[in-house]
Order: sequence, then structure tokens, then C-alpha cells
Amino acid sequence: MIVSRSRILVDAQSKGYAVPAFNIHNLETLKAVLETARDLRSPVMIAATPGTVRYMGKEFLIKMMEAARKSYDIPVCFHLDHHENLDDIKNLIHMGVPSVMIDASHYSFDENIRIVREIVEYAAPFGVTVEAELGRLSGMEDDLVVDERDQIYTNPKQANEFVTRTGIDSLAVAIGTAHGLYKGEPKLDIDRLSAIQQEVDIPLVLHGASGLPDELVRKTIERGICKVNVATELKMAFVKGLRSYLKANPEANDPRYYFTDAVAGMKKVVADKIKLCGSFNRG
Repeated sequence: MIVSRSRILVDAQSKGYAVPAFNIHNLETLKAVLETARDLRSPVMIAATPGTVRYMGKEFLIKMMEAARKSYDIPVCFHLDHHENLDDIKNLIHMGVPSVMIDASHYSFDENIRIVREIVEYAAPFGVTVEAELGRLSGMEDDLVVDERDQIYTNPKQANEFVTRTGIDSLAVAIGTAHGLYKGEPKLDIDRLSAIQQEVDIPLVLHGASGLPDELVRKTIERGICKVNVATELKMAFVKGLRSYLKANPEANDPRYYFTDAVAGMKKVVADKIKLCGSFNRG
């Protein structure tokens, strides 16, 4: 069943777990996520970056959403991840996407608020929930590239004002995580996250969870993180499995079987993240 992200995350916030959000790229990644979440009876969010929407085609993506609604009896929410083009977001809202992230974090504080507020006001009549980011993560996500020198941590006091003035439903925070692979040992500002939690009352979102030690992820969930984004680990499992199968089967010529190992690897990643987030045991 397709449900609103607000419902999913508010439940997570009240019960102290997090909902894993997986970036999908094709039918195989989508089914791997949904089938594993179904088997573990876990709510899940399916996220699509602008690049994924372009690659899959928005019409195909919407039809996949409709098929999932009919085929899976777990709470599922489709979500636009790191979208910046306002017209694209509005168009996809019209097409039925129930949850969006407008990323204007690279603008000034006031301009970020203005842009986010425009999407919040547009989305409200459709019942669509909105996520925004305050601060900037380093690394690469889709077409977004941010150097470590340009990373900006979320200011707790500003977070309060940002949430109040925009009216967003969830806030993505910058506390030291990064998109893509970590170059060294991840160091998160857990105290900053605790301070942010004290300042805002909406669900908090952790981007850049791929490669984080499990203990660090658990600490963030204890301090208000209700949504954990996973992208790179899923892509790595897909590529590793595909290479493994083709290497072991050099004469293979049926694409229906190419993804056997890739899907198995992705399902393991999904299962591990679901268990880490505690969403399979939410009471």
C-alpha cells in the first residue's frame, strides 16, 4: 500500500526507530527493495534522484509506483530525492508522487527558505510531504558534487527558524556524513544532532548512510533520525553481483538471468539496513 511519508515518519519518531530510504535505479533495484521489505514486514521508502527519473522516464516510474501499490501490502512511500528544479517537482506532484525533497541547500539561508516555502505551499493541497536540507554534505549524489571544503554543518538554532518559516515535514541535517564512499573514518557530530533534536519537533533525516558503522547509525536514530538514506551500498552490491555472474558465466546471453547475483547482493544490503534501523520490529 502506498502511504504518506508523514504517516511513516511520524510513527518512526514516536516509536524510536528509523525508516530506510533506498535510492532505486531500475526495475531490479526496485523489486529487490520491495521484496525484502515485504519479507521482513518493514515500512520502506523508495527514492529517485533527478538522474533516475530521467533514466527510467517519469511515466514508467509512476506506473511502477502504481504496480507496487497493488502488489505489496507493506507501508511504501515513493520519494523524490535531491530534486532542485521546481517545475519538475510540481509536475511529478501532479503525476502522483506523494513525497518530495527540494534541495536548495546551496543557496543562502533566506533564499533556501523562500524556495522551500514555494514547494511546501504548492504541495500542501495535494497532501504531499516535503523534505528540505539545511547545511551541505560533501561527496557526490547523482549530479550533485560538493567538495569537503564546502561542507557546512547544520546550525541548531537556524534549524528551528528554518523549520518554522518553511513548514517542512522533515529536515535533512548535515552532521558530518557524506554522499558516496567515505575517504577515511566517518566522524559525526553527534552532539550537534542532539542539539538539533532539542530545537525542532519534526522527523530528522540522515543522508549519506552508506559505509557508516552500524553503531554510529544507531546513535543517530537514538537522537531523532527517523529516515536513513542508502544509495551507494545498493549500487555497489548491484555492480559486484552483475560482474560476478558474467565472469562465472561468460557465455550467458539471457538478460533475465544476468541480475541473479546482483539482486541477491542488494537484498542482503536492504535486509541489513532494515534490521539496523529497527523498522522490522516497530511494535
